[in-house]
Amino acid sequence: MRLVNTKKAPSAIGPYSQAVNINNFLFISGQLPINPATNELVENNVVIQTRQVLENIVAILQSQNLNIHHIVKNTIFIKNMNQFPNINDEYEKYFSTHQPARSTVEVNRLPKNALIEIACIASN
Repeated sequence: MRLVNTKKAPSAIGPYSQAVNINNFLFISGQLPINPATNELVENNVVIQTRQVLENIVAILQSQNLNIHHIVKNTIFIKNMNQFPNINDEYEKYFSTHQPARSTVEVNRLPKNALIEIACIASN
């Protein structure tokens, strides 16, 4: 097992790793819409937050010489299911041809009061 940490994605905000690489699988912890350069939550807009979360995931994947096409499962946590169409439109920009398995769950609250968080599993 190898712990993953890249400065191109936000640091963990608790006692966990950005990702764990084990047996050809990369388990990426839930990513929040935090800009890694400022370590601050981006604008309170679900589209902008979705884009930032996905860019953070891309950065973690790239740190392991992987890309979005290696993702096999995404789990999306959103604060408001009414925003699902907006989230899905932005998500589709990253996953138009490669469409991994996905679950979407509405939650009451996310860390830092984010509007979205995405965790994923990739395989190389």
